[in-house]
Amino acid sequence: MLRIKVINKSNNPLPKYQTVASAGMDLHANLEADIILNPGDRILVPTGLFMELTEGYEAQVRPRSGLALKHGITVLNSPGTIDADYRGEIKVLLINHGSEPFIIKHSERIAQMVVAKHEQIQWKTVTDLNDTKRGSGGYGSSGK
Repeated sequence: MLRIKVINKSNNPLPKYQTVASAGMDLHANLEADIILNPGDRILVPTGLFMELTEGYEAQVRPRSGLALKHGITVLNSPGTIDADYRGEIKVLLINHGSEPFIIKHSERIAQMVVAKHEQIQWKTVTDLNDTKRGSGGYGSSGK
């Protein structure tokens, strides 16, 4: 199991997996006062968490499905990437795509975070690429 150093400047619990097979851990809002997120508005919500990821890993901040379905609340830059060399506070960029104002309260679970291994690449400049059956077919090319 990967161990990650974390500083928690909030009074919220550390993110945790809700089930044994969960990929994501819920992030909690760290607020001094409620925030009203009106339809169409976006806001950066602090969590009070600071972490030191191991090189070769990233953390992705993703929407919570229940907030998206019930209220139209989602992570605007989804998934938001936290790089291993970032040491600032983890904040979540939320947007309200719903039709009603949404109140964000202190301790509310506002997003989920997935920690994943990643690779870095080196480019190899060439003049052509191998053919595939799909070729250059893009959006909608594989049918309905």
